[in-house]
Amino acid sequence: MSEKGFNIGDTIRQLRKDMKLSLDMASKMTGVSKAMLGQIERGESNPTISTLWKISSGLKVSMSTFVSSADNSRDLLDINDIVPVEEEDGKMLLYNIFPFDPISGFDYLEIRMESGCRHESEPHANVMNEYIVVSSGVLELTVNEEVYVIKEGQAMSFPGNSYHAYNNPGDEETVFVNVMRYM
Repeated sequence: MSEKGFNIGDTIRQLRKDMKLSLDMASKMTGVSKAMLGQIERGESNPTISTLWKISSGLKVSMSTFVSSADNSRDLLDINDIVPVEEEDGKMLLYNIFPFDPISGFDYLEIRMESGCRHESEPHANVMNEYIVVSSGVLELTVNEEVYVIKEGQAMSFPGNSYHAYNNPGDEETVFVNVMRYM
């Protein structure tokens, strides 16, 4: 487990304390079991992105609350210096380039998916819109039950509170930017 995984539990525990929530109350708000929340807080379990989204939506905080590094003071970033969050057995990497800022109200992520990788995402109650820009490869995006094929150089937006899934149907890596605008 990476160092970032250990920080996630500390962050969740601190948020709960700041909000004066018991594990039971947090579980009811997020839809994540009390046992799982406890394991994450103790560093015994590394949550998936889907679980982090449930926690983020339920506690009404940005996703970057859990995946951003402590030092965000630089203006020039090298994406390769950012420790990515791994999903789908390492076939999907999420780089939190510009973490949530309450002034801007958005997260700016780069996502890299290996060929054949698919990731399903629950609706995000706290995200107004998601904006996708494909920089290489092909992304098959399902929003509710509609499927869209987005190619390199194309972009799309959709309501963040919709069911959505990302799929790389191609033979090469797909890289896309995902900007989330919070409510």
